[in-house]
Amino acid sequence: MSITHAPRAAQPPEPRWAEQPYPDYVAQVNRSIAFAGVEQSFFTRGKARRMLDLLRRRGEDPARMRLLDIGCGVGLIHPFIAPAFGETIGADIAPDALEAARRANTNVRYRGYSNGRLPADDGAFDAASTICVLHHVPPAQWPTFVADAWRVLRPGGLFMVFEHNPWNPLTRLAVARCPFDYDAVLLSPRRLARLLREGGFEHVACEFMFFTPFAHPAIARIEERLRGCPAGAQYVAVGRKPL
Repeated sequence: MSITHAPRAAQPPEPRWAEQPYPDYVAQVNRSIAFAGVEQSFFTRGKARRMLDLLRRRGEDPARMRLLDIGCGVGLIHPFIAPAFGETIGADIAPDALEAARRANTNVRYRGYSNGRLPADDGAFDAASTICVLHHVPPAQWPTFVADAWRVLRPGGLFMVFEHNPWNPLTRLAVARCPFDYDAVLLSPRRLARLLREGGFEHVACEFMFFTPFAHPAIARIEERLRGCPAGAQYVAVGRKPL
């Protein structure tokens, strides 16, 4: 299979949070979603459950995997996923965020990076995740972002991209209300799936989540059955690097 990635841009300008103080992300998100009657942690826990479940359904054992979390921010999801993985490493461009993440998660290693190149060797990871990050990347750089995730994964490695669902009107409202999302360019599930396929990933699929603001186990079981319905507030696209 011949894969041609987009050429890497020569030292793209650093994103805003590489140079400016990192905001109070949790407070900003909580204000933006107050109308839903839930807090940011509801979504973090839900994405953690979905990530681990998705890997297991794909025949993987997280305990035997090295995970790179790209654009990890302050590491909010790491208390819920790091104990399940053999090793978790977070990477971000924001020094303030990494400092807070290190204080909160002593069992996770964190690495800073710049100029769009991830701080990892080729083929170093079994899985990579990026959680509501890609919509902050300028669209012209999306292929380069995917190409570098491809680079750091071993053959057979999985790339999981969690994103807001622009087909959900309440998601659009929350994004419009959140100062942190001042630069957000939302990707449709179809666009993201195509981006992964064009980047060389195979067996690409999208799953939807957060159809309701409730965390009851019975509701969770219903949401599992609805994961193919494109109405959830967020979704995850996953693809595998060919062997």
